[in-house]
Amino acid sequence: MHRVVVLALEGVYPFEMSIPAKIFGTAAGPAGEPLYEILTCSLDGGPVTTSADFTVGVAHDREVLRTADTLVIPPFTCGPDDDHDWLPADLAAALDLVPPTSRIVSICTASYVLAAAGLLDGRRATTHWNEAAHFQRAFPRVEVDPKVLFVDDDRVLTAAGVAAGVDLCLHLLRRDHGSEVANRVAKLCVVPPWRAGGQAQYIESPMPEPEAATTAATRAWALERLHRPLSLAELAEHARMSVRTFCRRFGEEVGMPPGQWLAQRRVDHARRLLETTELPVDEVAAHAGFGTAVSLRQHLSSTLGVSPTTYRRAFRTP
Repeated sequence: MHRVVVLALEGVYPFEMSIPAKIFGTAAGPAGEPLYEILTCSLDGGPVTTSADFTVGVAHDREVLRTADTLVIPPFTCGPDDDHDWLPADLAAALDLVPPTSRIVSICTASYVLAAAGLLDGRRATTHWNEAAHFQRAFPRVEVDPKVLFVDDDRVLTAAGVAAGVDLCLHLLRRDHGSEVANRVAKLCVVPPWRAGGQAQYIESPMPEPEAATTAATRAWALERLHRPLSLAELAEHARMSVRTFCRRFGEEVGMPPGQWLAQRRVDHARRLLETTELPVDEVAAHAGFGTAVSLRQHLSSTLGVSPTTYRRAFRTP
């Protein structure tokens, strides 16, 4: 069974600390069997003071990190702007215990720990949007993306603030066991299976004028028409904007260009069809708007690193 270890550091945020246990702990196989084992540890195995007015007890110390298939580090109280050593000797020694094949996940500003350990050097990563500029200055070798909810860089994954930890854990469920398992967990936890867009929609910015149009209706309209080509001009026309205004407004609201967003939604739709139907790959490609099996194969390979056939074999619902 896949073991998820949560490392609770002094001042840990209780909500974020509980996310892995809730999401992974809810995941079950066809016969109701648990798919993950979740353990929580502190550096010394003792109680941990939280950012709230209570302390939590844990059952394990750092030695359990040797057995982690996935390590999750939640954020803890220590402002990024403080003159703080994000990697004290005892924490560095603990991280050295993690097997080199394990996945390592940070939530919110716990990304500072991964960056201080050199685990994000040369990688794309994210953190809470409010600290992104400071994070980039502190760790110039990291490619910081402040607009996304999370970044999956294979073995090392980073989530933005608070609830983005839920998004990332659901993403890992989807990666490990397919959309059906992840969607079932999302429903049981009463959270969306995925959230469109990224942190851009939460970044503080001047309020738009009340009469200002948004692209939300056009996004919903496009999702119902993934099976056919959708040009920028057509999307902009539906939104009653010029192409230039539509692209600018779309980027502000969603955090990515319309074409990139549309390609991601097509990949998501193709994955669901591969998992839940027996449609031939060329028909899946047509339904998802890729036109040809070759185009679908290229997009799936660049996104997930596998072919449609391989993906279906791994995640096809019995």
